[in-house]
Amino acid sequence: MPVSVSYPGVYIQELDSGVRTIAGVPTSITAFVGRTRRGPVDEPVLIHGLGEFTRRFGGLWAEAPLGHSVAQYYQNGGADAVIVRVYEPPAGGADGFARRSLASAGATALQLRAASPGSWGNRLFVTVETDPVDPVFHLTIDERAPGPAGPPLPPIVASERFVRLSHVAGSARFVTDVLAAESKLVRVETAPSGVVNAATNSQFSAGDDGRPVAHANIADAATLEGRKRGLWALEKADLFNLLVIPPFAPDADPQKVTWDAAAAYAAKRRAILLVDPAPAWDESSDVTTANINGRVTRTANAALYFPRIAFPDPLQENRSRAFPPAGAVAGVIARTDVQRGLWKAPAGQDATISSATGLAVQLTDNENGELNPLAVNCLRTFPASGSVVWGARTLRGADALADQWKYLPVRRTALYIEEALYRGTQWVVFEPNDEPLWSQIRLSVGSFMNGLFRQGAFQGTTPAQAYFVRCDRDTNPQEDIDRGIVSIFVGFAPLKPAEFVIISIQQIRPAE
Repeated sequence: MPVSVSYPGVYIQELDSGVRTIAGVPTSITAFVGRTRRGPVDEPVLIHGLGEFTRRFGGLWAEAPLGHSVAQYYQNGGADAVIVRVYEPPAGGADGFARRSLASAGATALQLRAASPGSWGNRLFVTVETDPVDPVFHLTIDERAPGPAGPPLPPIVASERFVRLSHVAGSARFVTDVLAAESKLVRVETAPSGVVNAATNSQFSAGDDGRPVAHANIADAATLEGRKRGLWALEKADLFNLLVIPPFAPDADPQKVTWDAAAAYAAKRRAILLVDPAPAWDESSDVTTANINGRVTRTANAALYFPRIAFPDPLQENRSRAFPPAGAVAGVIARTDVQRGLWKAPAGQDATISSATGLAVQLTDNENGELNPLAVNCLRTFPASGSVVWGARTLRGADALADQWKYLPVRRTALYIEEALYRGTQWVVFEPNDEPLWSQIRLSVGSFMNGLFRQGAFQGTTPAQAYFVRCDRDTNPQEDIDRGIVSIFVGFAPLKPAEFVIISIQQIRPAE
């Protein structure tokens, strides 16, 4: 605002620089959608480590491989993950929650239920203590380790205690409000009408892990998208970059309808779907163009990896068995992003698969050479480096397609730029659409792109060779201005991985 002058002298006015900084976005937040032992259903939960996953979702579970996939993600360098638990209630109308009813001095009992459905809730025990003077009660909720209900009771693995609870709605310690705000184990389903009677180690019951979940159930857009359930529960997540869908049971496998829905959704969210090989692909000859196309539609926002990876299974005395590779590969991608940047192909001698004991199929160079042109990212084992990721193509990377999004790091770099610019140019909306605005856009977007250039994200030795930003009268003709449109054109020269290193050796006869 101009300074109002009223006296002779020097006036100071602070002016807005007009610079709008565009910040980068995280590059390797991985979303996992599948079955877990416990946890909120159809709610994306951001976690930061395997310990947090174990506390909130129950850790490894023999009935569903998602826990193993998350563990392999963190073993290989993963950082942040978004977990979506899907759950199919048991038949007969039950909802799968464990419950316990506790009698009170009033007509209505206190009805507690586990915080989430599943048989884990049957290991909850509640103890009630009453106060001899005041009309309050104290609750202790214990979660005990798996095992028979005793005696003796199994050891306690988690415990919560709530003191001076009231049955009176509106009071500062009303039991319903306190448990809703503070408990990670239980919720109040029905509040008591009087002080709850004393009880010791009263066990919850009727918790159920539900029916097997059909993979198609998470991909039924007509049924689930509007309610933000299944795959579309991720609509409630702010950001993710990689998408992993482990099998819902050890002998199950996502079908094409699920992979295609997930790939389309990943494209919408500017993310990459990591596709697992079919369990029946136990030889390189099984991985044909027809079989690939029958598994998933080719898209630039998906990448296929083969074969499965062997890891020790803590649930089977650490005996080695094969797992789908997507979780471990997501960890390798996250590690590469941190160490080298997402423009570096997440493949090569440095892309080692930690904790792996081997691969389900040992590929030869010739077999690798047959699969690479089909856009199959091979996993290989070499004597010096162990098991590594040895491919970095999208599903549009088949040689026959000659697609611009052939390489995974090129596609991911483009998605990163798109997401950062989408978020970083929201301030443009409703601004006067003329040269002052265009100048600010060129300055802020150009600064962001130049920062990437200085980090080595693009080809070229000068900014002019590496990228361009255009926003002026040429990109914004009057008819677009009249329609309220401002157009920004951004281009970059991507780094492409060197898939083939050719060394020419010439023998020179020494002079006599």
